[in-house]
Amino acid sequence: MVDLRRAQDVWRRCDVTVRDFPFALLLTVVSLLPGFQGNGTQIGNLPTRPYDALAIVVIALECLPLTVRRRWPAAGLVLVVCGFTLDQFLAYHALAGTALPIALISAGAHMERHRRVIVIALSAAYLPLMLALDRLGSTERPADIALFYLALVLAWGIGTWLRSTRAAEAERRRHVAEATRAAERTRIARELHDVVTHHVTAMVVQAEAARYLTAAPDRLDQTLSAVTDSGRRAITDLRHLLDLLNPGHDTEVGTPSVGELHTLVEQTRQAGQPVEFTQEGEPARSAGSAEFVAYRVVQEALTNALKYAHGSRTLVRVRYSEKEITTEVSTDDSGSRAGSPGGSGRGLAGLRDRVDALGGDFSADRQAGGGFVVRARIPAGSPS
Repeated sequence: MVDLRRAQDVWRRCDVTVRDFPFALLLTVVSLLPGFQGNGTQIGNLPTRPYDALAIVVIALECLPLTVRRRWPAAGLVLVVCGFTLDQFLAYHALAGTALPIALISAGAHMERHRRVIVIALSAAYLPLMLALDRLGSTERPADIALFYLALVLAWGIGTWLRSTRAAEAERRRHVAEATRAAERTRIARELHDVVTHHVTAMVVQAEAARYLTAAPDRLDQTLSAVTDSGRRAITDLRHLLDLLNPGHDTEVGTPSVGELHTLVEQTRQAGQPVEFTQEGEPARSAGSAEFVAYRVVQEALTNALKYAHGSRTLVRVRYSEKEITTEVSTDDSGSRAGSPGGSGRGLAGLRDRVDALGGDFSADRQAGGGFVVRARIPAGSPS
């Protein structure tokens, strides 16, 4: 059996002239059949002339140029008009006259240049055509002549409408593609910010603490090992993000597990931050991207705690339910801010955008008794 889908793909890959030729040939053959002779368009009501060898030439001139109606619409339209004019002068009144409105629609839809010139030239040629038919004995009324002209204008207008619709669709697709690329760049920028800022902040804090541990070799070795581990984790995460930039790579971001959240807390503790972690419930199977966003909220809040409240008591609370995930990360004001790297505010702004996109609530405020608290409520089951 012939694979229809494959045949359709081959047909679509063919040049437009190859795809338009069968219709042009079919219209030519049908117009020459005895049952359709003299049943075409008539302007002037001249007596129908029997078909002869010249009729074949005239009909071919009317129909076959439809082969190039999309490749060279202006040339195809001019040839069809010439064939139609001969058809009316010689009074064959062939069915091939229907090629004229088809050529007008195609020209209106596909012509890119000299559109106004073509319209003016054809309109200017219409009146001499009617005068010539009148001299040949035409009995057409002025109202009928005007009506036929309006029909031709309508055909051109349909083509113009198709062209504008196609252009609008192309513009819409371009805007969608640009918005998609912008959203993807923003997503990758957020991922880079979250990953790099967290790991590098931990490394900076640990490296600064190592200055004061020269008298305690065991603790110094432990701190330097923690710096090395943070660097390796940063490299691993960066490689993952670079894989996402590969067009052939799956761009879905893996959802972090509860164990990774515990690992994140432990890494922060190794950087010298006293963190108390409390978890209630278990993640729902249908949590979707909510669990990933919750992880990023905790990660960014702990990063800021390392930056601006190093050494302060930090509380992390995560509560899972069937409908939502709530996180709260708070610090008191007992730590030291000396030597902490500055921030740009992009992290919290990015988190707010992530949570808002999932229909949740996000807040980051100073506490009345000092310190800072970051809260987020993220609906579970939100799509990625």
